[in-house]
Amino acid sequence: MDQKEPIIVEQYFKKDINVVWKAITELDQMTKWFFENIPDFKPEVGFKTQFNVQSAERNFFHLWEIIKVDPGKKIVYDWRYQEYPGIGKVTFELAEKDDQTVLKLTNEGLESFPDDIPEFTRESCVGGWNYFIKERLKTYLETIG
Repeated sequence: MDQKEPIIVEQYFKKDINVVWKAITELDQMTKWFFENIPDFKPEVGFKTQFNVQSAERNFFHLWEIIKVDPGKKIVYDWRYQEYPGIGKVTFELAEKDDQTVLKLTNEGLESFPDDIPEFTRESCVGGWNYFIKERLKTYLETIG
């Protein structure tokens, strides 16, 4: 598949849409399933945060900026790394369907990152998003009321 094609991951949760929204936008919940070292987070346009993630010998100093928020439905991040050129856009969209909440994650801009870094391959990114959404977030939501 083409590097320019967005990565899309969908997952259904047997939880109210507001519960899922809080899990993806409230810092104390995000650190339980997403990145444990996110220092701060607010679902507000213009909010910025940064933190490092180490992988093998490489550092990936994340630079996030929130560029769009539709409360309870959609949040969009501008997603960059301090050490590498490239700019990604990550969208979390929520909808209600058949008494469940469906989360659709879309990751765009992968082609703008260096193609010689293993963590920026399409396979690595798909695997990472499936891990975070279909495993970590799903498991976390199953543990809360």
